[in-house]
Amino acid sequence: MEVTERNLFPKSERLCLKRNIDRLFTDGHSFVSYPLRIVYLPDNGGQPSSSGISVFINVPKKRIRHAVRRNRVKRLIREVYRLNKTEISGLCRQQGKQLHVACIYICNEVKTYANIEKAMLKALKIIRRKENL
Repeated sequence: MEVTERNLFPKSERLCLKRNIDRLFTDGHSFVSYPLRIVYLPDNGGQPSSSGISVFINVPKKRIRHAVRRNRVKRLIREVYRLNKTEISGLCRQQGKQLHVACIYICNEVKTYANIEKAMLKALKIIRRKENL
């Protein structure tokens, strides 16, 4: 029986260090793929993760007031990314690149899984095109 690659989202693929997050927002490039605002930064000097991409997910309290709804949106975004990351992370690993990506939710109401998935696919396609992956 052949072992297939599992779609996981481990701690090593999460962007956690404050200095990396600060650098991402000061030097990064951004665009909107509604309901997400994506900020990304190719990182050359950082510690490479196993997948070549580190992700930060944010749902502002100003947009979604209730913690239950905020957590649901974060879960949806994480799940959509987890299921659709294989192509971009494989290309980053192949080319030896490291990317930091932030996904910020900019809508005032909770969108459906399909809407978030459509936005994430569009965002990953734009990042691939702009970074020549």
